[in-house]
Amino acid sequence: MTTPTLRGRLTLVYGTLFFVAGLTLLGVTYLLFNQQLQQKRTSILIKGTTAIDGDKALAWMQQQESMLRGAATTSLLTQGAIALAVVGGAASVVVWLVAGRVLMPLRQVTETARRIAAAPVAERGLHERIALTGRADEVKELADTFDTMVERLDHSFDGQRRFVANASHELRTPLTLNRALVELAMHRRTASADVKQLGESLLEINARHERLISGLLLLARAEHEVGDRSPVDLADVVSHVVAQVAVEAAESKVTLEEAAGPAPTSGDAMLLERLVYNLVENGIRHNTDDGTGWVRAVSRIARDGRIEVEVSNTGPAVPPYEIPALFKPFRRLGPDRVVTAKSAGLGLSIVRSIALAHGGEVSARPREGGGLIVTATLPRQVSTHH
Repeated sequence: MTTPTLRGRLTLVYGTLFFVAGLTLLGVTYLLFNQQLQQKRTSILIKGTTAIDGDKALAWMQQQESMLRGAATTSLLTQGAIALAVVGGAASVVVWLVAGRVLMPLRQVTETARRIAAAPVAERGLHERIALTGRADEVKELADTFDTMVERLDHSFDGQRRFVANASHELRTPLTLNRALVELAMHRRTASADVKQLGESLLEINARHERLISGLLLLARAEHEVGDRSPVDLADVVSHVVAQVAVEAAESKVTLEEAAGPAPTSGDAMLLERLVYNLVENGIRHNTDDGTGWVRAVSRIARDGRIEVEVSNTGPAVPPYEIPALFKPFRRLGPDRVVTAKSAGLGLSIVRSIALAHGGEVSARPREGGGLIVTATLPRQVSTHH
């Protein structure tokens, strides 16, 4: 037995409702017209009891005929229009309800597609499926095709992340070997000054490659939503990170300021530490070099109840239109693209991925006078104790 298509079902439903409404309209109009004629006929019979003949009889008949014609016109036009409006309105309501029920699967497809499209990161929403149930029709075929497409895209993004992680792991071994050979050559007694200088340059390049690979591994891990969460107070994380980078800040002649207020959240402690570390490190490296620079790290509970980590710094002026590009991998401001650069261009992109994996977000805005104010917002840890 062939299953009726959606188009056929809609045609059948709307056609049936139309004919039912038309028959109802005809029936109501007939009843109203019959009632009007019955009233006029009764009036004629009462008046006809008086004997009328000749011209008076003819005039009386014409008068009665005109009255009947007026009654018919009143019934068909005035009362029929009222009946049409009532029946048409009722039919419209019924058709609206029925059509909404029939098209409910299509609405489910649209809402799911909208949620996937509105995901903060494109590949983050690809795990959702429509999984439409019911009879096989055009809408279910559309939903199944959409699910198949999303599944292939999801597998493609997963394969890309696995490739980055595997390639990064494989590249770590030769880089470690290169560092060991360069250090061995530099520390030989017969090594000349030129060899030592070349070795230092090679070690700096090797270190940058190691940072790049570590950043790629961390980025691949951060792009997965965190499942196993534990309570973390970002105040402790901020204090720990500030103590870690104190030496680098002193070497760069940058003053560190800390305002670690209570900021309870939940997630992966190592990833959250990396989030704060990248923000503070980014503030130190992209700063002034005249000894007047500073970096301020703050953790707090925002007015909306969420947790915020804000890192602001002095530094060169940043155009507002350049800020969105800073959160993309391998994007930097200025001439910091040489092979010996300290930054691999993954710091803020890793911050963004970690925040999204924890259900949060990251925003940045230029600071008046130069530098940036970067704010990471995360959900607050809700206590289960009463």
